[in-house]
Amino acid sequence: MLFFLCTCCFSFLFFYKSFVLKPLPIWACEMRLLSIWFLKDFSFIPLRKAIISVTHSLLTSKMSPRMKNLKSKVDFNETKSSEMSVLDLPDLVLECILEKLPPEGLCRMASVCTSLRDKCISDHLWEKHMKSKWCKIVGPAAYREWLWFLASSKGSIFFNQGKQNGSLFGYLVRLLPFRNISKKSSFTPVDSVMSWYLALESGKFWFPAQVYNRENGHVGFLLSCYDAELSYDQRTNTFQARYPPHGRRASTVESGVTWDRLRAPPVDTSPHDLHISDCLNELHPGDHIEIQWRRNKEFPYGWWYGAVGHLETCDGNANYCRCHESDTLLLEFNQYAHGSRWRTTTVNRKNHREEGNEADGFYGGIRKICSKEEICAWKKLWPAEVLE
Repeated sequence: MLFFLCTCCFSFLFFYKSFVLKPLPIWACEMRLLSIWFLKDFSFIPLRKAIISVTHSLLTSKMSPRMKNLKSKVDFNETKSSEMSVLDLPDLVLECILEKLPPEGLCRMASVCTSLRDKCISDHLWEKHMKSKWCKIVGPAAYREWLWFLASSKGSIFFNQGKQNGSLFGYLVRLLPFRNISKKSSFTPVDSVMSWYLALESGKFWFPAQVYNRENGHVGFLLSCYDAELSYDQRTNTFQARYPPHGRRASTVESGVTWDRLRAPPVDTSPHDLHISDCLNELHPGDHIEIQWRRNKEFPYGWWYGAVGHLETCDGNANYCRCHESDTLLLEFNQYAHGSRWRTTTVNRKNHREEGNEADGFYGGIRKICSKEEICAWKKLWPAEVLE
C-alpha cells in the first residue's frame, strides 16, 4: 500500500511538472487547482484522504490570495452547516425538553428568539409550575383579586416597577409587552398563566389566603385559621400576612409566615359573613369539623378546629348511640382542658344561626372536614400542652 501511494504521488508530481514547459493562463491554473481541491468532497476515491494530505500543501502554495480566501469561505460554510440548532429538533422532543426546565430555564430559553419565546410562555408549560408551587395556597378568591388588580391602575405601576428588578420577576417582565397593558388588543394577561405566576413570585401582589395559628402562634389563636392578605418574599421563601382590622384595632402584619401555616380558603365565604352550614344532618360523633367563631360582632370570623362529640345522655357505645338522630349537636374542642368554658358547645341542627354572647364569643357556620390531608394539617398544629 505504501509503495502504491508513493508511486501515485510520484506520477502526479511528474505529471504536474510537465506543465511547467507550457504555462497556462492564470485563470486556467486557478480553475485547475480549484477542481482538484473539490475532490475532497467525494468519498468514492479510496485514497482520498491520503492524496489530499500529500497535495494540500502543494496546492495551497500555488493558490493566489483570491483563491485562498475562497477556500476559507468554503471551510466556514461546511462548519456552519454541520451545527444543529435546537429549533431543528422535532416538536415532541423540544416540548419534552421545555417541560423539564424550571421557571428560570424557561425564561432564558424565551430570550433566545421569537419562536422559542412563543413556546416558553405557553400556558401548558407554566400550569405545571403553578400547580406544584402555588395550588395549595391560592384559590378562586386569589384569582379574582388578580383579575381586579390587572384591571386597576395598580397593574401598570406593578409591571413598570418590575422592569428594574433583577430577580426572576424582572426577567419575566422583559419577555412580555407590558407597556401596552391597558390595551386589551395587544396584551391579554388574564389568559396568561405565566403572568399569574409572575405576580405571585414578585411579592408586590397581595392575595387572599388563610393562616393557621395567626400572630406567630399566639396562645389565643391556637388551632384556628384566619383570613389574611399574603405577600411572598423570595429571599426568605416566607410570607408577610396582613390581617383585617378587629373592630377598632388596626390591621396586624406578621412576617416570616412559613408555607406549612398557609392554605387556600376551603369555602368561598367572606370572613365577615356567616357560612351556610349544609352538613349538619350528616354529622356523627367522631367527625372532624371547622366552625366559625369571633370575639364580637365587629370582628371577622376565624375557623376553629373541633370534633363532634356524644351527648351527655349517651354512653359512647357505637351500638346504641343515637346522637346523630338528635336535633342537638355537641361540638368538642379537645385542645382545652376539661371544665374550660371553651371545651364544648352545642348547636341546633335544624335552625342553626350565629349563636353566642359577648362573654364567650359567637359561633357561626360549620363545615365538615372530609379530607385526610386537612385533618393531618390540623393535628400537626396540636399544642404541646392542654389549654385552659
